[in-house]
Amino acid sequence: MHNNRAKEEWESYARHDIQAVTPILERHGFALALNQPHIGGERYVMRAVTTASGKKLVLEGCRMSDNTRGIIKVSRDSAGIREIEQERKNKKTLEKLGFAYEVFFAPEEMRYFRSDEYTIVAYEYIAQEKPFIERSFNEQFSYALRGLQAQESAHATTHAHRKRIRSAFESFDSGAYIRNFETFKRRIGKYAQTSERLNTLNAATDLIEGGVEIIDQYGEFLTHTDFVPHNFRIRGGNIYLLDHSSLRFGNKYEGWARFINFMALYNPALEETLVAYVQDNRTPEESESLKIMRVYRLGEITGYYATTLALADARLHTLNNARVSFWFDVLTAVMAGGRISKESIGAYITLRDALRSDEEKLRQRGLH
Repeated sequence: MHNNRAKEEWESYARHDIQAVTPILERHGFALALNQPHIGGERYVMRAVTTASGKKLVLEGCRMSDNTRGIIKVSRDSAGIREIEQERKNKKTLEKLGFAYEVFFAPEEMRYFRSDEYTIVAYEYIAQEKPFIERSFNEQFSYALRGLQAQESAHATTHAHRKRIRSAFESFDSGAYIRNFETFKRRIGKYAQTSERLNTLNAATDLIEGGVEIIDQYGEFLTHTDFVPHNFRIRGGNIYLLDHSSLRFGNKYEGWARFINFMALYNPALEETLVAYVQDNRTPEESESLKIMRVYRLGEITGYYATTLALADARLHTLNNARVSFWFDVLTAVMAGGRISKESIGAYITLRDALRSDEEKLRQRGLH
């Protein structure tokens, strides 16, 4: 039987802070929306697991003077405040990078201030004509490629570049990827259950450790570690990056890997097409780099869901067990140079949709 302590603690934190910041925001000209989808659903377990990112609320509201819709980020937690400050720094640095040939559009910062114990920033809400996954296949491919290539345009090739980016952005080399994957492997290990899965984990470790030269050969590129459709929007043909806290300099294909792994579930045809694009248009070493990064990121997401099992309530525990199995199966398929079957995807989606809470379904609509 799984208790709801983590959920209760998060809901108490959110209620307290919404009540506390509402009058503060009103004094500064902002009103909160009645419904706040970004704090419900599975958010509680995400916050409990990713404690390094701190506690912060992502709220919807508007500027009262002109009713302009906004996304308001609020924190009184030291780690949450650092995340808000780091995201602002990343956003401003990205806008000024002299060696970036193409940059993303970004939401306008409507207001930033500190009041009492809270740090608060409001960004304009970027409306889009339709969610990314509802666009035509050709549109999805075109926008995905633009977004991924935009990240590649920022490549730290000189000492001056490296000095500049390291003053703002985190930087990853092969050693960091190897160390992190060992952590993912430990998290997954006790749920591996079979010798076949343990062998797959060991083979994944060998792949990453054996790819040191390739990882570093394509290193020092700007990469968005969570480049998926709910973190960018398309308006007027332009790509607006919503989350600047996930930017760092690392392997060229880390952002590609996150996006392609996401599409393994949401649009397998796009997954296949982007993998083929790299194979057909780039060197064999770059295809290998993409594979290594896909394995790395699949280890991360599988390890994340494994970690949540100790905190989730009964329904979410069942769902996240299924997520561990699903993403491990994707990892196994990628290691073998293949793709997970349509039947496996369909069975997982059916189970996921049956087990998701109404709050989580609302939150997911909000993300898109």
